[in-house]
Amino acid sequence: MAADAARPSLAALSWLILGEWRSQPVRVLTAALAIAVGVALGFAVHLINASALDEFSRAISTVNGDADLQVQGVTNAGFDEALYPRLARAPGVATASPVIQLTGAVDGQSDGLTLIGLDIFRAAAVTPNLLGRPQAADGQAGFGDAGAVFDESAVFLSPALMAGRAPGQGITLSAGGRTARLTIAGVLPGVREGRRIAVMDIAAAQWRFGRLGRLQRIDLKLAEGADRDRTRAAIAALLPADAELVTRESQTRRSDSLSRAYRVNLNMLALMALLTGGFLVFSAQSLSVARRRAQFALLRVLGSNRRALMTQVLIEGGVVGAAGSGLGLGLGLLLADVALRLLGGDLGGGYFQGARPTLVFAPVAAAVFFALGLGCALVGSLAPAREAARAQPAVALKNAGDAIDPSARPRILPALILLLMGGACAFAPAIGGLPLLGYVSMALLLAGGVAAMPWLARALLTPLQARTIRSPAAELAVRRLWGAPSQAAVALCGIVASTSLMIAMAVMVSSFRGSVDDWLGQVLPDDLYIRYEGPSEAAGLDPAAQARLAAVPGVAAIHFTRSQPLRLSPDAPPAALVAQPITRDDPGARLPMIGASRTPPPGMTPVWVSEPAAWLNHLKVGQVIRLPIAGGTPVFVAGVWRDYARQNGALVLTSEDYTRLTGDALRAEASVDLEPGADLEQVSAALKAALPPELAGRTRFARPGQIRGIALGLFDRSFAITYVLELVAILVGLAGVAATVSAQTLARTKEFGMLRHIGVRKRQITAMLAMEGALLGAVGVAAGLTLGLIMSQVLIHVVNPQSFHWTMQTRLPWALFAVVTLALVAASAGTALLSGRRALSVDAVRAVREDW
Repeated sequence: MAADAARPSLAALSWLILGEWRSQPVRVLTAALAIAVGVALGFAVHLINASALDEFSRAISTVNGDADLQVQGVTNAGFDEALYPRLARAPGVATASPVIQLTGAVDGQSDGLTLIGLDIFRAAAVTPNLLGRPQAADGQAGFGDAGAVFDESAVFLSPALMAGRAPGQGITLSAGGRTARLTIAGVLPGVREGRRIAVMDIAAAQWRFGRLGRLQRIDLKLAEGADRDRTRAAIAALLPADAELVTRESQTRRSDSLSRAYRVNLNMLALMALLTGGFLVFSAQSLSVARRRAQFALLRVLGSNRRALMTQVLIEGGVVGAAGSGLGLGLGLLLADVALRLLGGDLGGGYFQGARPTLVFAPVAAAVFFALGLGCALVGSLAPAREAARAQPAVALKNAGDAIDPSARPRILPALILLLMGGACAFAPAIGGLPLLGYVSMALLLAGGVAAMPWLARALLTPLQARTIRSPAAELAVRRLWGAPSQAAVALCGIVASTSLMIAMAVMVSSFRGSVDDWLGQVLPDDLYIRYEGPSEAAGLDPAAQARLAAVPGVAAIHFTRSQPLRLSPDAPPAALVAQPITRDDPGARLPMIGASRTPPPGMTPVWVSEPAAWLNHLKVGQVIRLPIAGGTPVFVAGVWRDYARQNGALVLTSEDYTRLTGDALRAEASVDLEPGADLEQVSAALKAALPPELAGRTRFARPGQIRGIALGLFDRSFAITYVLELVAILVGLAGVAATVSAQTLARTKEFGMLRHIGVRKRQITAMLAMEGALLGAVGVAAGLTLGLIMSQVLIHVVNPQSFHWTMQTRLPWALFAVVTLALVAASAGTALLSGRRALSVDAVRAVREDW
């Protein structure tokens, strides 16, 4: 019975909690909203990526069919078709289906497509969903149309490509640098909606698109009961250097790794926003406990025990967390749906192109993010709950002051330990290729910075407190904040958490964008750029066309380039093998080199690797490696260059070495230096006239400034979610400042009443509050800026190199710093001023009547 008496009833508990929330709704809503923002962003990123990966997996299944294993070429050039009969006779292989697979485009369209050449007799057992349904010109299927399957000009289109077309019509396709006029023979009923696929007979595809004697892949179906591991080993032993064995698992890992670093970073930033929400809950609950210290003391006098008071505060925080998490899940679902409709599944990063994925709800992920939001709120409420339970009834009934004795010095050791631990984690290596400890470092730095607020507030205010201040209002403000550091720290907690996170992200994005802008200036030195609109693999200029362009009047020099994917590992996305018009003696003339380039030994072919390629493949200057082309030719790593365009890395060869090793003399892009006084428009028109007719309509001419604008626009699109997170951090910080200062001001009604009794005027108290607010804002901004700059260095020098494998120089957004400083100081001062007027409206005698 005694225990029951010490525990308030559910009705009483509800009355106490709801009464508090009715009196301070803005503070509670701000904390719940902060939790909701973190949960929404994290859940939305997860849903978008899960939906994109699901769609990506289905697309792979459409193309791969029921193949147990695949042999793929490491480049678009493929491998010798003589490998096919050897694999078909390999032990454990039941069926082998040879495939031509090229990236192509429809004449007059920029969207790419996958062109597949099949042996239908073999494909029927392995990839039946890629078999076409012959149709007559009237669209009716018939047995007599089956012969169209083997027609050299027949092509079957997926429903996405068939839209607006009919059987019997002609269609012009470009692939592998060749263009062919084909006839639509029917539809591919087994291909999912949205996939752009064209299928034709394998022999016709080899002939029409210049792939005689070459294959891009071989699909393998294993015999029933075959030992999978032994069969894989036997197949791998037969493969040349330009082919690799791929499994469903390795393809899943490859597609997952496309966006893994990007989505992990977005998830981590969302969790940092959630952590900020936890600090705002701590701030709100601490203020609530401080304001109700006398109420809790009265409950203790009436029989409530410490556990009951602690439970009440934790329940308050838990309800705020649950409400914020529930709202966040709903917002995250809505945000994911809108993002998939507007941006597709690439998260703004360009990783998943093609069909729009269908939103896939993940109940387990929803439960996890709900638990994270609830956990952050409970952890944020734990310290205030313990503070409420520790309060001494007799003292608390008469004291609504600071929980720390003004004569005692605030502790700095716990904060230093957290900061040192955060600094140590910043020097730790990546885990599984991800900067997990980098984000642990940021969380520890944030916690350490917040923990240091009582000490920091007193340290920054000590010089002012020690001086004689002529203004009574200013002196009261300084001495009040100096003497109550824990209350100042509670007010600063939300400011520092939101400001530091926002500053860290802003500095990182500003640094990245500035570095990209400088890099674009280095890689765009010419007057005019020519690019095929569509997949670069689909088209190309042969040597004769290159010579015609070089002879155009007004062209001083023209530089041709070519790029094709190069698979260095079955589990990793392909790197880019690039032909650049550079010389061995001076590669820095066209490549932004990092450090000096080395001359290769006599007889060795030099290759210059991009920064991501060096990170991902552990390459160093002076190292000799074997590229999986031309029988595994050894090449010399002559230097490392900066490349922000290809996250998976790029390897550059001179144009001559590229043609010699790959046999590919086609070039897809060009840059032009004009003769002095040449008219850009006239030269562009002459160049377009000199292009092959099948390419002229899809070739675009652009100046360096136009390309730079497009590239920076793509950069801003990629970081759209980060910009949103910055804006949310600013708004949450301002709301947190307003709610915190307002709550603290209203909790000091008796203090203001006593000041009025001793002769302090209302306008002096109002001025004092405005100065307190301004000082709080200034201290918070100083701490937030400092902590944010430190955290930004972790993002720039740890998280980005470990995630995306590129480096950058720090660029500070001074204008944003000024705006944030003015906004937070003004918000703090203005809120304190408005709240002070409300508190001063209470009669001075009534405000202190219980003290008489």
